[in-house]
Amino acid sequence: MGSDETKSTIDTEKTTVPGGSCTTSKSCWMVQVVLRLFLFAATLTSIVVMVTSKQSKTIPIFPFHTQAKFTHSPAFIYFVVALSVACFYSIISTLATLSAFKKPSSCSAILLLNLAIMDAVMVGIVASATGASGGVAYIGLKGNKNVQWRKICDLYDTFCRHVGGAIAVSLVASIILLLLSIISVLSLYKRIR
Repeated sequence: MGSDETKSTIDTEKTTVPGGSCTTSKSCWMVQVVLRLFLFAATLTSIVVMVTSKQSKTIPIFPFHTQAKFTHSPAFIYFVVALSVACFYSIISTLATLSAFKKPSSCSAILLLNLAIMDAVMVGIVASATGASGGVAYIGLKGNKNVQWRKICDLYDTFCRHVGGAIAVSLVASIILLLLSIISVLSLYKRIR
């Protein structure tokens, strides 16, 4: 009889989750699917806004035509490439998570480990791209008097608004990826515990 009580206690401890966080149950997989869909929407929106950010101006003092677009900055090119990788990853991981949602009992710890690792890698990629493009955008907005870099956002206001919007949405994507990384690690921990 003592053996049955011990076994029951162990089973209860394995199924309860401290703090109300989700495990590998269907509700946890559903949360991941929803977050991954939001990640796809955020990365795709950010890519589209950055790629369409261009503005042409004719300088009245000098008779020449200038143009600002994202391809003129290596940081913005890196931003588009990094978010494209994250967008593609969100599609693949959503499909993997949907398959685990349909059959959570057959989900292996290998899938959870791969999701946890790749989520952490994607956090780094998206956050670094957001930081790099944010630094360049800040210089465009404020300039730097110490090194004689002038601000350009007073001249290219539409371009700067597009870039700022793309960076803001990519910051949301970084936060979503961080949440997904935490959920993946917690799910893996509960699965192997």
